[in-house]
Amino acid sequence: MIFKRELKRNLKSLIIWSIVLSGLILLTLSIYPQFAEQQKEMTKLLESYPESIKKAFGMNELNMGDLMGFYGVEIYMMTTLLGSIYSAILASNILAKEENEKTIEFLLSKPVTRSQIVTEKLLAVLVNILIFNGISTIASIIGFQFAKDPDVPTDTFSLLIVATILLHLTFGAIAFMLSSLMKKTRNILSISLGIVLAAYFMNVMAGISEDLEFLKYFSPFKYVDAASIINDNELKPLYIFIMAAVILISIFTAYMVYRKKDIAV
Repeated sequence: MIFKRELKRNLKSLIIWSIVLSGLILLTLSIYPQFAEQQKEMTKLLESYPESIKKAFGMNELNMGDLMGFYGVEIYMMTTLLGSIYSAILASNILAKEENEKTIEFLLSKPVTRSQIVTEKLLAVLVNILIFNGISTIASIIGFQFAKDPDVPTDTFSLLIVATILLHLTFGAIAFMLSSLMKKTRNILSISLGIVLAAYFMNVMAGISEDLEFLKYFSPFKYVDAASIINDNELKPLYIFIMAAVILISIFTAYMVYRKKDIAV
């Protein structure tokens, strides 16, 4: 019951976010053929960029004349950042809104436990994130067809998709935990989005300045760095472990807190 209700309540935002991201993916990939044809001119243009900017966005490690290199620089940034923002918005109010909207009394009057409430809402977050990523993946595959000879290594592309999903689940889990800890949805949303943007900013700063390179260890965006995945054709086990640990700890905390939370009914 709760699971289906949450899917229905979040359907509109899922459709809007999916359409926006898919449109951006298709639009960006549609210019790749012209970009590839004018590779020499574009390479000269990119070489004029400050070295710090090229490092920050992986332009120094990826060949943008190559389809996967272009995808890694132009598309991957959108899917990771926008998807993380969507995941944070989705999960940040899914528990707290029942208290905020004064519907928790009705919910708890039903034959459901608090653990069941958390489980079904968590499943709704998971399903929405997976559908969102599925749609963006399909959009990417369609967009690849704009290239005259789309040479897309399936294993590398699959790793990028897995990395993106892990990143979205990480921020979604953190926002979900905050939703169990706090009551005001506006505060939860602000903090959740702040965490996403701060993590992205730390990743950019780590790329720009060698003095700030240590910041990359605090940013999940660095764990799923496109240049590293495309060039090494692997997602480092340590980074998978860290993201998985954050996800599990966040979910466990949400269960423990919500079960004992003083909820006014």
